[in-house]
Amino acid sequence: MRRSRLQPVHGYCAAVSILGLSVLAGLLVGDGVRLSAVLSWKFVFFAVFVIFGELYPLRVPRGDAESAITTSTTFGFALLLCFGTAPAVIVFALASALGDIVGRRAWWKVVFNVAQYTLALTACGHVLGLAVDLQAGGVEKFTVRNLLMLLVAGGVFFAVNVGVTAVAVAMVQRLPLLTFLRQDLAFHASSTGVLIAISPIVVVVAGHSLVLLPVILLPMVVAYKTASMSLDKEHQAFHDGLTGLPNRTLFYDRAQQAIFAARRNRQASAVLLIDLDRFKEVNDTLGHHIGDLLLKEVGLRLQKVLREVDTVARLGGDEFGLILRNVAGQEEIVGVVDRITSALHQPFIVEDLRLDIEASIGIALYPHHGEDAETLMQRADVAMYAAKATHDGHAIYAANLDHYTPDRLSLVGELREALNRGQLVVHYQPKVTIATRTVEGVEALLRWNHPQRGRINPDEFIPLAEQTGLIKPLTMFVLEQALRQCHTWHQGGHQIGVAVNLSTRVLQDAHLPQDVARLLKTCTVEPQWLNLELTESIIMADPARSMEVLTDLNGMGVRLSIDDFGTGYSSLAYLKRLPVHEIKIDKSFILNMTVDDNDAVIARSTIDLGRNLGLRVVAEGVETTEVWDNLAAMGCDVAQGYYLSPPAPGDAITGWLADFHRPLDPAGTAIRDQAYDSVSAFLD
Repeated sequence: MRRSRLQPVHGYCAAVSILGLSVLAGLLVGDGVRLSAVLSWKFVFFAVFVIFGELYPLRVPRGDAESAITTSTTFGFALLLCFGTAPAVIVFALASALGDIVGRRAWWKVVFNVAQYTLALTACGHVLGLAVDLQAGGVEKFTVRNLLMLLVAGGVFFAVNVGVTAVAVAMVQRLPLLTFLRQDLAFHASSTGVLIAISPIVVVVAGHSLVLLPVILLPMVVAYKTASMSLDKEHQAFHDGLTGLPNRTLFYDRAQQAIFAARRNRQASAVLLIDLDRFKEVNDTLGHHIGDLLLKEVGLRLQKVLREVDTVARLGGDEFGLILRNVAGQEEIVGVVDRITSALHQPFIVEDLRLDIEASIGIALYPHHGEDAETLMQRADVAMYAAKATHDGHAIYAANLDHYTPDRLSLVGELREALNRGQLVVHYQPKVTIATRTVEGVEALLRWNHPQRGRINPDEFIPLAEQTGLIKPLTMFVLEQALRQCHTWHQGGHQIGVAVNLSTRVLQDAHLPQDVARLLKTCTVEPQWLNLELTESIIMADPARSMEVLTDLNGMGVRLSIDDFGTGYSSLAYLKRLPVHEIKIDKSFILNMTVDDNDAVIARSTIDLGRNLGLRVVAEGVETTEVWDNLAAMGCDVAQGYYLSPPAPGDAITGWLADFHRPLDPAGTAIRDQAYDSVSAFLD
């Protein structure tokens, strides 16, 4: 609800504006700008670039966001040093007003920013005037004393400029001033310091010859170009290529930031997951082109419903995520959900087609339903499926929603029995080095052939195992079977390794290194032949504990891999410290990389990242010759997928290995015609 009464920040902004405008008026009346200065080419040059710097700030990427650096500071200080306080303040005030007007900021923000710059630069001019008579032609020669006073004056400019704004923002966000300042103080101090330090160089060059001034501009042009390219890359890494909305990685990060802010301010926040009902019918009936256009329209409508502080993201497919910051409680959230539902119920007109869609919305609140992003997303997902099952449109997470259905409870008991009765088997999918076409290893994948239900998808029983505590014995079973098979292959002359997936609960088990060491010894396999695969979200669930366990495993000689890279949350600063040996590009980026430029860019960027970090890169989901060839051209190290072989039992893979190592024809079709057929025959 919009507050009607005035807040303290309104009085503060009014006071700053009145004071700043009064000072500006005094400078205009008392000093003004000398005609001789205005007619000076040096003055015109500096003034033009002050205005240019305000109109076109240098935008640099900072994590998932960006910050603006105004190069006008350099030329504003040059004006101050050459022509005095009044001319510099007047030009700066004009440039600030123009920049804000072009940026369509509210009138009171325009006035406040003009006042802020006026106060900061006037205070700076007074300090600098203690060492130099700025009214007598400015600084003609830079001495140690002058430079020291310029440093002090720059500190005053920074303190006033940042301080005036910081007080206003801290009042709005209800944060202690020092807490707010600590967030960006180092960045703004360093950038402002560099810009001010350049100003004496600009003055000296201008005093020597205006012909040399373009040389000063070259580094700035390079900086603008580099910053623009960096922003493009950052945007691709954190945003969905179709809708332009934040992707899952950025969504996770912002959810965590919202939690930190809510915890600090003792407020609530919420995570909402939205799944479009019957969207698959649109794709199947009208084609993916219409489906993509519909997703774009959905994203736009969701953005219009929410506030600027909230986040809308596309998490993949037809699933969207929302983060609501600073919410009062369930009633306010339900109001937002009603607006979302109303917006989505309005017909969508896509290429003259009228499309009506509905959505299922799952809601989880901090701190009531979880205290970290992963838990909130998981519980919002539970609520979303509950909403989908009941056709209620939306559901707020409740503990009873997590209870298993009788069928799932029965499946848990049967899974425990299956482990004891030998109904679970391990299949293996080969991993082939692209450059040499040699088999370097296999990934172990658990399969369950139920006596009555038939083959049960791992996506059905693995989550059950993770939630019931069965995941540890299941993982140990897969590890032992894989290592025994690895030993058998080695005895048969096939020197290949095995990869096994780990879950969050298993990774955070302090006894895992000892358990792995015991199995390696029992199965007579050297540690370097075992590769343990972990997803990004598993590692980041508890980074400190993960690092401890991974360090122990790495010390044993076990190889470590990050699976499904790019689909979860990770910090590159943290990634480079992890003792991992390879990253696996998630198959969602590989499957369509030959027809989706965004997927191809992600694949290439991941390969380049892996190479720069000294990591091997594995692409999973390779299903065609064209994808294989593209990955080879990109420099990918290893491929895995149905193009080589589907997952199969150990005996079938043994036959596959024999066929695969036969001489290949020039087109490489032996991969399919010989090896693949041997596995397919076994599975049939």
